[in-house]
Amino acid sequence: MTAALKITSTSLLAAALLLPPASYAKKSAEDIPPPQIVTLAPGAQQYAFAIYANSSLSETNTANNAIVRAIVLEHGVKRDGDRYFETGLEFLNKAKLLPAQNLLLTPNFMTEGDSLSDGKMALWRGDNWMQGQDSTHGKTGISAFRVFDDIAAFLTSGRFPALKEIVFIGHSAGAQLMQRYAVLNNTDEKLKQAGIKVRYVISSPSSYLYLDNNRPTGNVDNGFAPVGGITCPGYDNYRYGLGEMLPYGQGKDGQVSGEALFKRYAARDVTYMVGSKDNNPNHRFLDKACGARLQGSNRVERHDNYVRYEQFLAKKWQTPVHHPDFEVPGAGHEAGGLFGSDIAAEKIFPAK
Repeated sequence: MTAALKITSTSLLAAALLLPPASYAKKSAEDIPPPQIVTLAPGAQQYAFAIYANSSLSETNTANNAIVRAIVLEHGVKRDGDRYFETGLEFLNKAKLLPAQNLLLTPNFMTEGDSLSDGKMALWRGDNWMQGQDSTHGKTGISAFRVFDDIAAFLTSGRFPALKEIVFIGHSAGAQLMQRYAVLNNTDEKLKQAGIKVRYVISSPSSYLYLDNNRPTGNVDNGFAPVGGITCPGYDNYRYGLGEMLPYGQGKDGQVSGEALFKRYAARDVTYMVGSKDNNPNHRFLDKACGARLQGSNRVERHDNYVRYEQFLAKKWQTPVHHPDFEVPGAGHEAGGLFGSDIAAEKIFPAK
């Protein structure tokens, strides 16, 4: 890993603005401090990014020597990193994770119109960050997926010598980005070779990345089948399928193999979560495009279908897969209700 992350002298927040590492007390939005503005990647590739953290990311913070786990929690379409950071703190508390040993990071994707934005930042247009698209303002050409690569590089650069695990968690729009990142990234195996356990938690995305042209038929017995192009033109193109794949997801030869991606993805540590009541087909943030509707009418159905789809691919490509999934009883789509549940804490951070 060669990419680096550092706090610039002009952007390091005063220590007083940082959350006390020993406290998980519930805070109002007004109590959440601003994010730390950090510089990701080496040399000419550097770009600034906003990250909420429960500890100073400065190289001089000796408390980082005790960090054994990093939790990267990605926000939803509202890009409200402060709210997700608060939710993350409460989640860690419920899971009984000691703050001195667990680093919580909430990267906040920004647009040109945000008050903290400047020309040194990678800035996105609208919600295209959640599709993995490149930044279009400020420092342009930065894939949203690459942000996670660069954060992982920072975490394993020696600043956290006791680090043993990175847990990437995405909810809603953040889960759309995270599920595709879990499929497409080339970083996972490098981290494992360095002795770092890597996990992904995919919480209630509006859609998933399918790896061949089959989609749910609506009949469990029949399973999956290709869809006529006339019925839904482009349904198998990215971001629902592998056609017209972004450069980030292409192989060195520019090609994309669904079978190869699945075999790699099947070996990765992935957990799916959804609220049992996240079944509103008219939810205002539910993707209603044709390619998304083919995956199911609501998030619970899309979750269930994708879990079944993985088993369909496992048989097709003779590759066993075991990605645990669970529903949070009584929960809808709100992150607080999901991550505030006992079952989420138990499933994602089981007691040893």
